[in-house]
Amino acid sequence: MIIASCFGRLVRELCYGAGSKHPITRISATSSKTPSPYTSNLPRLCCSSTTMTALIPNTTPIRAFEDHGDRVVAVAVFNSSYGERMVTGSYDGMLRLWDLKTGVMLKMMEGHRSRVRALAVSRDGQWIASGDESGELTTWHGNTGELSQTINKAHDGWIFSLDFSSDSRFLASGSSDTTTKIWCPRALKESQYSISCGGNVRCVRYNSAYGYLAVATDAHIRIYQINEYYGSLDFTLLRTIGGGFNYSLAWMPDGTRLLSGGNQADPTIREWYTPTWKQVGDPWEGHFKNIHAISVNSNGTLLASASHDNRVRLWRLSDRRNVAIFKHSGEVNCVTFSADGKRIFSGGVDKKISEWPTFEDALPEDGPKDGLMKEQATHQAQGYFDFKVLAMNSTVRNACIVEDWRTAEKMLNRDIDADPDDYTAYANRAFVMARKCDWNQALQDAIQSVSIEPSWAGHISEGIALCGKQQVLAARISFDLASMFTNDLKTDHFLFLIKAIALFNAHEHQEAILRIRELATCPNVDLVACHIVEAYLRVQLGNIALKGAHYNEAVEHFTVAANASIFFYKSPIHLTYDGFVVLFGWDLKSLWQTANRKQCHALFRAGSLRAAVESYQSMMDKIDEDMKADLRAWFAALK
Repeated sequence: MIIASCFGRLVRELCYGAGSKHPITRISATSSKTPSPYTSNLPRLCCSSTTMTALIPNTTPIRAFEDHGDRVVAVAVFNSSYGERMVTGSYDGMLRLWDLKTGVMLKMMEGHRSRVRALAVSRDGQWIASGDESGELTTWHGNTGELSQTINKAHDGWIFSLDFSSDSRFLASGSSDTTTKIWCPRALKESQYSISCGGNVRCVRYNSAYGYLAVATDAHIRIYQINEYYGSLDFTLLRTIGGGFNYSLAWMPDGTRLLSGGNQADPTIREWYTPTWKQVGDPWEGHFKNIHAISVNSNGTLLASASHDNRVRLWRLSDRRNVAIFKHSGEVNCVTFSADGKRIFSGGVDKKISEWPTFEDALPEDGPKDGLMKEQATHQAQGYFDFKVLAMNSTVRNACIVEDWRTAEKMLNRDIDADPDDYTAYANRAFVMARKCDWNQALQDAIQSVSIEPSWAGHISEGIALCGKQQVLAARISFDLASMFTNDLKTDHFLFLIKAIALFNAHEHQEAILRIRELATCPNVDLVACHIVEAYLRVQLGNIALKGAHYNEAVEHFTVAANASIFFYKSPIHLTYDGFVVLFGWDLKSLWQTANRKQCHALFRAGSLRAAVESYQSMMDKIDEDMKADLRAWFAALK
């Protein structure tokens, strides 16, 4: 029912504002000046209640990295053992390694004999890979920029795109020879696998959360399922989507959506929903020439697109709104975010990399300053999950939160004794009995509530009790009946999530996850609520996998949970979403920490020690000082 309400989205380009210039610092190969990347006069957006004006492009970057002798076509930013680094590739046939803190060029990486077309950096920062127009593939050491290995004829055509798997074990290359090949970066002797793609391969991107490889060609996008059997790889064509010329691809961090950028005939960005492979909403319009590159920040809140129309556009993913435009003097070929997501780096025909502000400085001046997370938390504080829909008084609710069953039952028994036809009290007592896993009594109370008077809460309590008794078919009917008593989208969404959780508790795991992701594609939905539910359920699936010694599977589930928790890790979700605590006893206060600790633990058990250490360091960077001692002690015990 709720999915039926998800017709085409009406969100278009409705962002308005004005930009102001600020000083530029040019960085040459010998420059050591380090300006502050954040200044008080950065371009901001403003919105008038009576007049609306178009976005004014910002033409003055924070810094410019200049040393290449020709068009810059590739850029990547990564964390190394020595700090944040940037590597760039150019038609001049060379790569350059930069220190982003000082702006100093650390190394001119020579080795290619033709124009460089693509580069990628492994997730652990150990490897840099580059490809050129002669089909030559080269790997370099990430920390030093020293050349490692070269294959002179990796492809029979230009290498347009490269991407590493999340565990850094494999490298995918896409070429104008219409093939995608898979390599082991430690030993480039021969490809591990070759895929015929039916057209010039413009972009390849791994989705490690689901084990997919997306390949964009001149004619379509192909999605391949990656299977590994005892060290051997196999790729199964899963789906072909988006009939048209696609230059660029990017996955959302949680792997639930794929974004694609088209050519001049269709210079739009399209969004694809992973479980169904259907397009979500309308195309994002703004560019008017080839969209050569798109990049999503690590939080999954912002997208940057680079085009031959000389512009980089910054989009807010929550509402698909274009919130800033950065203009080059010529065509733009590449774009990426800094590790913290606060800066954009873009390059093109002007032979340099320009650095631009993002995040707070790309949002309206009078709007929220913590991006999507704060925006959605504010929306939630306005009462998205108002307990009026549960008709539960604060004493019973608080007793459920602290698991004081004696008080909760005493209050509800008193209400029933005072009025034997109080169907709300019976429904609420059914919720309490379900929390205690007394499924027989929960179902008896729910049936009594519905028999007195059918209601939203009565049918929900019945559905939850039936799921607890593993009577899934009957539970579905009860939830469907509950939907007859909803009269607004908020209540619809709440019901949808409750149903998904109850089905999950009845071991319908796959369906529950699918339902949550379907809901997340609907307009006007609370995405934070969807992320909370998926994160919690993924932690449960990870625990199951961990208990069965399926460590890689556990890593996948905990990683999805950790990625989802990015959207709420600083928000008081245990207060604003206490409906989940009341009905299911969830510990939301520590959900972010639980998901990330579990991910770190699973990585250790799976033997991915470096990734485990990086997970721990990421947690340390995000938590307050008073929490770090406890995390250090936990990590020391883990090792």
